[in-house]
Amino acid sequence: MRILLLGKGGQVGWELQRSLSPLGEVFAADFDSTELCGDFTRLDALAETVRTVRPDVIVNAAAHTAVDKAESEPELVRTINATAPAVLAREAAALGAWLVHYSTDYVFDGGGTQPWVETDSSGPLSVYGATKLEGEEAIRASGAKHLIFRTSWVYAARGGNFAKTMLRLARERERLTVIDDQIGAPTGADLLADVTAHAIRMALQKPELAGTYHLVAAGETSWHGYASHVVAKARSLGEELKVVEIAAVPTSAFPTPAKRPANSRMNTAKLREAFGLTLPAWQAGVDRMLTEYLGK
Repeated sequence: MRILLLGKGGQVGWELQRSLSPLGEVFAADFDSTELCGDFTRLDALAETVRTVRPDVIVNAAAHTAVDKAESEPELVRTINATAPAVLAREAAALGAWLVHYSTDYVFDGGGTQPWVETDSSGPLSVYGATKLEGEEAIRASGAKHLIFRTSWVYAARGGNFAKTMLRLARERERLTVIDDQIGAPTGADLLADVTAHAIRMALQKPELAGTYHLVAAGETSWHGYASHVVAKARSLGEELKVVEIAAVPTSAFPTPAKRPANSRMNTAKLREAFGLTLPAWQAGVDRMLTEYLGK
């Protein structure tokens, strides 16, 4: 099997290079690659890359994810998050290939307290959310066989993440202030990658599994709860931290250009039932990442 992976250098893309390798030959590209075009602003070259590789599966882990910056450059964001995925879907349909794509809880308006299901009405609050929704819709309309995974609060051991930021601040300050009225599930890039590989293998055998799925770790927390867990776990591993108080504050305490959804809970029953999976609690992935990061 031939797999074209786009966005190989991102958090999820890096893990996908590992998880996809047992499935077949992986051709991986990023925005600055020279041999294959992974630049989502060069649409003709992107299409030509698909035609050259002639993959059985395209996995798109590339996106414009700078949520606040997106508000000031909507056309660029639309090109990367909507138009480019539409091109990939068109080329996948022409080849009879599968397209795997990642989307976000930001396609919803963040209202209520119930976990979102795949069929809930969308209502993005930001340029980022609107363009990710447009990308989804283009893929579904293309006729390409596809898997779209909506996720949230993604982190990885590689690169920066919320947990590492909290640890740095906890070493420097006695008091932290963290938002407590946004609720979601921290989800590891390694979990996303492993589930993706499993789902691809099953979908190739059962094409009726094509569709849109919610994929996040089990459980829920606030950013404040997430930070508190990180600090407690680090201390249990022997880290010396200066922080003595983690104060809970509302979203309004940290004004941002893009509005964040308050409710990022996502119902994963469809995914778990379709692919026979058990999703681990969010704490398990965060603990593993921290243990690795801290070298304990």
